Amino acid sequence: MIPLVEPGAALEPERLERYSRQLMLPGFGESAQRRLRAARVLVVGAGGLGSAVVPVLAAAGIGTIGVADDDIVELSNLHRQLSHGVADIGSRKTDSLADTVRAIDPDCHVITHDVRLSAANLPEILADYDLVIDGSDNFPTRYLVSDAAALAGKPLVWGSILRFQGQVGVSWEGQGPTYRDLFPTPPPPEEALSCEIGGVLPSLCPAVGSFLATETIKLITGIGDPLIGRILVYDALSAGTREIRYARPADAVPVTELIDYELFCGVSDDGTAVSAAELLARLRAGETPTLVDVRESDEVAQRRIPGSIHLPVGDIESGRSPEADGELIIYCERDPRARRAVRELRERGIDARYLAGGIRSFVDVGGEVISGAPAGV
Repeated sequence: MIPLVEPGAALEPERLERYSRQLMLPGFGESAQRRLRAARVLVVGAGGLGSAVVPVLAAAGIGTIGVADDDIVELSNLHRQLSHGVADIGSRKTDSLADTVRAIDPDCHVITHDVRLSAANLPEILADYDLVIDGSDNFPTRYLVSDAAALAGKPLVWGSILRFQGQVGVSWEGQGPTYRDLFPTPPPPEEALSCEIGGVLPSLCPAVGSFLATETIKLITGIGDPLIGRILVYDALSAGTREIRYARPADAVPVTELIDYELFCGVSDDGTAVSAAELLARLRAGETPTLVDVRESDEVAQRRIPGSIHLPVGDIESGRSPEADGELIIYCERDPRARRAVRELRERGIDARYLAGGIRSFVDVGGEVISGAPAGV
């Protein structure tokens, strides 16, 4: 493997001491350490994976780290996003992560990109880096980063986590198959679980983050065999790993331009989703939004959220509307029917949101359900 980055200047004595345990690695030496110091790495996402991989990169000696994220630290992040603490709640995740890096190595240069990445801004940002790590948590961003890296001819180290499993791979146009070759099309929105809906084991973040950092170091220094054309799958419950090999399909369509990735993935960030954890917290705080169950009668009789009214999605699409004041939260078994109902109601000017993940997610976070026929509308 040809090293991605040329060596930088000779190391000062204190740097030789700092990295002494790395310098003695077979095939590594000062030359590899100088490559790390000269490297410029962009990390997309400052959440679970980003907050795990960035400190490792800083400690390993990466000279410049860019962090792109437009989110702020929330209490629900802290169980898995280990570079953030209670004092960081309300702060930008990029700023919190930069503080973490400065505590590890003040000489590591951190560039914060407090923006929502898009087809309009990512190419210009990526142009300043040698390599990109994607630790994002949604498919539009994953495809955006993959396509932008392919067009720029730069390697992409990507990872994903959900529940008890993690995946890691390397995508590099011109050197092997890419993320697009592995996943030509995104899953339907109703099947794309997020950590917010599906949950995640906190220890997955540092585990997969370490794999991401290792692949990055290998590419920069030219040591080892990167995960090009291979996916590493880690199962925390069995403590096992397996490898999946893949190749570029003969009929693969080359990436020639960046597109609207939210449209491509069939999702929109319109603020209509309510997470199960948020709904449960609000109900326990005494709030009383109007809950509307749009499933069929036999499903509703088995279990429902207390206080909800019943109006099947077919009735809503036929023109009926819930007769209720205030906020409407629509739910079904998972959420596809609830999304349909919300779209229909909002077209009539009715303020409605849907429960992401449906009643299943509500039960998973400890929400109370009851059986029996509910009130209608």
